[in-house]
Amino acid sequence: MLKIVRAIPFFRLLAIAQTVLLVRRHVRMLDAGDRRRLAELVRRGRGMTPAEREELRGVLAKLEPRVFAATAADAFSPVHVPRWVKRRIEG
Repeated sequence: MLKIVRAIPFFRLLAIAQTVLLVRRHVRMLDAGDRRRLAELVRRGRGMTPAEREELRGVLAKLEPRVFAATAADAFSPVHVPRWVKRRIEG
């Protein structure tokens, strides 16, 4: 594991760490039950029933994927996302 980390350039490691922290912030928006259910559904993968897939969509919607995408774009883009775009996305 350590050899892999040493082989990755520093700025790529920094980007991975920033992404992990951003994901963590959004996952923490879920309550403990939703986090647990999300993990269960993701582990099931392709074996999910249509009802479980719909439930997964509902849980993922709570994570505000549009806000996550805008935040990630703002963090990694050399050109910042305009405020009006952020306000529109955040609703």
